Amino acid sequence: MDIQVYLRKINFIIKKSIHSTKTFFRYQLTPENSQNNFVSLSTFLFMALGLSFFWVFHNDFEQFNANKFSTTIGYAFGVVAFSFMAYKVLLFLYMVYNFFKYKPIEAVPDTDLPTCTVIVPAYNEGKQVYDTLMSLAESDYPEEKLQLIAIDDGSKDDTWTWIQNAKEKLGDRLEIYKQPHNQGKRHALYRGFNVGTGDIYVTVDSDSIVNTDTIKLLVSPFVHNEQCGAVAGNIRVLNNKKATLPKMLDVSFVLSFEFVRSAESNLNSVLCTPGALAAYRSTAVHNCLPQWINQTFMGTPSDIGEDRAMTNMILKQGKHVLFQKNAIAYTNVPEEYTGLYKMFIRWGRSNVRENLEMAKYVFTNFRPDSKFGTRLLFISQFSKILMSFPFLFFMLYFVLVHPLLFVGSTLVTILVLATFPVLFFAHRYRSFEAFWAYSYSILYTFGLFWITPYAIATANKSGWLTRELADKKVAKV
Repeated sequence: MDIQVYLRKINFIIKKSIHSTKTFFRYQLTPENSQNNFVSLSTFLFMALGLSFFWVFHNDFEQFNANKFSTTIGYAFGVVAFSFMAYKVLLFLYMVYNFFKYKPIEAVPDTDLPTCTVIVPAYNEGKQVYDTLMSLAESDYPEEKLQLIAIDDGSKDDTWTWIQNAKEKLGDRLEIYKQPHNQGKRHALYRGFNVGTGDIYVTVDSDSIVNTDTIKLLVSPFVHNEQCGAVAGNIRVLNNKKATLPKMLDVSFVLSFEFVRSAESNLNSVLCTPGALAAYRSTAVHNCLPQWINQTFMGTPSDIGEDRAMTNMILKQGKHVLFQKNAIAYTNVPEEYTGLYKMFIRWGRSNVRENLEMAKYVFTNFRPDSKFGTRLLFISQFSKILMSFPFLFFMLYFVLVHPLLFVGSTLVTILVLATFPVLFFAHRYRSFEAFWAYSYSILYTFGLFWITPYAIATANKSGWLTRELADKKVAKV
């Protein structure tokens, strides 16, 4: 192709992309949001470049595929990759079907509600824990049926002072406890489970804010379904007004919770109840509490993934784990890349560990009703782990052999795949914030692609990781 023709095409696409971006994000293009403006414009510029590269090099792409499939290894990888993609497409359609069948449960009358213990573990949270406790105290859950517990896990800042302030404000409505030293969130929750007296335990992170009806809606499924052992709440991002990463994560959370967990709930098999907002039947918790608090991985005590571990152990009991879309909590998420990747590493390691645990029971007769959906979800999770290294090696090979074609084809793939979360968020909330799904997909593909392989390779390592950031922040004060 003539170089001048190529450059004219690139120039035309870039101009159109910038014009479209300004149109979509004109409400954001202000001096106060310079970082958001830069990311928004860069996202659409990258997409335009990706389309142009793919357009120019599509013949090379066809030749690349032909060469790849001409070798035995390439052919084998292609067959596996195609089979994996076919499975993912079929699974996606199955999830869509279950999503449309899902319906959240309405709040039951106050007279039917069980007693409830809300446990709030806190570490170096400062004033935010006070705001969390106040939002819980304003709940419309019957006061005589609600036990509110706050536990300071050996904080180094003024968290305990703010918990005491909440105690002074709420009086006997709030019980407060202080760990002798920092032992980790799992041990703080363990103390709460042991002193709690409710039929239902609700766990809420100390940086979360709930609506007045959140607790009532979260607990209602236990009344409707005697087999229900746990319920996951719907998590939205609290600090998404200015910082760029929280805006991206808010769109990601909507897909993860309101689509994925809705579909999982219709299968009675939500795989993880979030630490930010979850509820558990007390009998189900005490059935596995000794195993949970003493859980180890490769001989080392587990101090991460306490929410996923509890969910796994309750599923193993044959209980249903559901999702309540209408029970909402707003939580803070990392605003910087360092905090984000450390959070994802922790989640990734927990995912590896709990999938290995799930493999021990998921193909047994672990519950009397249908197990098909649970097994399908497990296969999806486990296949991601199995394929992570082969895809990583293929990606690195692709980059070395044809870097421009890699960039172009990857960005086009992002444009196609990320359109679903964009449309989903836009339909749910009628907001241009939906376009952050494109930015997040680019960030994850090019900046966080290494998380899963690294989490697999270091699955035996413990540590909260993001707590180190909190300690450093306290040290600077």
